[in-house]
Amino acid sequence: MAYNKKAHLRNNIEAIRLMFRLEKERRTATPEEMGILAAYSGFGGIKAVLSPFGKLTDILRWTQSDRELFPLITELHNVLREGTADEREYRLLVESVKASTFTAFYTPPAIINAIASSLGEHGVSPSRFLDPSSGTGNFVSAFQPRLYSATSNVPEIATYEKDLLTGRILAQLHPEVQVNIKGFEELPPRQNGYYDVVSSNILFGDIRIFDPSFNNGTAKRFALNALHNYFFIKGLDAVREGGILTFITSQGVMNSAMAYPVRQYLMNQSRLLSAVRLPNNLRTDYAGTEVGSDLIILQKDTASQKEYTAAEKAFVEVSTQSDGTTQNDYIERAGTIVHTSGRIGTDPYGKPARIYLHDGGTDAIAEDIRGILHVDLMERLDLDLYLRHSPVRELRELVSQPTETILQRIAQVKKVNQLGKVSGHSSPAASPPEIPVPAPEASRLTAVMQEPVMSLYDLFGFTQEERSQVKKRKTRRKKEDSAQLSLFDMPPLEQHSAMQTAPVEPASQEKERQERERRQREEEAAR
Repeated sequence: MAYNKKAHLRNNIEAIRLMFRLEKERRTATPEEMGILAAYSGFGGIKAVLSPFGKLTDILRWTQSDRELFPLITELHNVLREGTADEREYRLLVESVKASTFTAFYTPPAIINAIASSLGEHGVSPSRFLDPSSGTGNFVSAFQPRLYSATSNVPEIATYEKDLLTGRILAQLHPEVQVNIKGFEELPPRQNGYYDVVSSNILFGDIRIFDPSFNNGTAKRFALNALHNYFFIKGLDAVREGGILTFITSQGVMNSAMAYPVRQYLMNQSRLLSAVRLPNNLRTDYAGTEVGSDLIILQKDTASQKEYTAAEKAFVEVSTQSDGTTQNDYIERAGTIVHTSGRIGTDPYGKPARIYLHDGGTDAIAEDIRGILHVDLMERLDLDLYLRHSPVRELRELVSQPTETILQRIAQVKKVNQLGKVSGHSSPAASPPEIPVPAPEASRLTAVMQEPVMSLYDLFGFTQEERSQVKKRKTRRKKEDSAQLSLFDMPPLEQHSAMQTAPVEPASQEKERQERERRQREEEAAR
């Protein structure tokens, strides 16, 4: 089905109108209303929203092809005016809509499901998930059924969406998720190294980012000049050791010779799990664009002193081909290109580029992606590394067990979670069914599952550096006169510890102390 701007505009208008109503009535959407909200697809490629608007004569300044959209754009502005509190809020939303026309190109859900299911089948079941460019939450919807819930651990999902309208619709579609209507650059530094999986269809373009934390290192400073490069380095910072970064991005990350320091930084900080060139017509029906894009999956690994693999060496390099195009060496050698035909054309900047097309439709594209990922993940994913640094102790303890047992355990927990959702009960309360566990491991595994998974440090998102600072403060205070300190002098975590461990005076000592104080007061009064 060809992309229809009128249909997408109509769906967007109805979703925005409903979002305003739900906010005013302070209620969640019904299942039927969820369908209306989910039909929202942003304004990527609908350049009519950039045309002058305010009076009827403005239509004369519109292009001939966009004039048929004038009534719908008029309705859009009316809905925005009626739904906002004042002129200032209306203007902010209009500017946000205009800005999104260059970046909001959504990925078909079938493609996202192929990525999430492939990772899940190979043991990647996150407990902490982040989507830094969320749109309406298609990546959240794909990964949510595959999140890992232990008895004492509830999965944590966070999203960032800078577009003001889209962020508010996302909050209605996923009220259970932490929605941040702001840019990814506002991720708190204490959340670096926190997430098991960071996954998204990220923004792209030569738009400069302001992020003071990126002042260290050549690669980070360079990455500030382009959205896609910035998202990769920022995303890798957010992933914990052994965690997974999976982004769909423009071909600029892999093909640009200028992005060499970014690719080198990524390979120094992570393992290359897979890189797949997607067909240019991937989003033709869904978002009305034929821009080329890549799927890149990395596993964070900063601890091991490793040399680049052959694949990683190729990923860093680009070469000019005989047809005049610049291609990433990995794509050239591995041939991981999802397509049925190809030709030479031009990229958005007018330079020679290879155009790949797939005539099988979205489902066929998703199956081809799934096939490539299965081979790459089987060969390159270090499941031991992923589990060893998991915040869920139960998963960490599974490291020593056979991979088959690990995958079976994860699959069983997912099944229980899904049954809990169907029956209306929360998944953590459900009891996982029995699975074969080697006899020597059974008692140890049972004991581990009963232990608390998170400490207070985990609960409040303390980094390793912050934890070490707290420990240093504790050591210093032991050397000081304890009489000079009260609970109110301590950090919150130390207050909690002190209140839990402070000795309680026996009743006899308490009476003696009170008697001494009474006699002291009488003597002072007599004087």
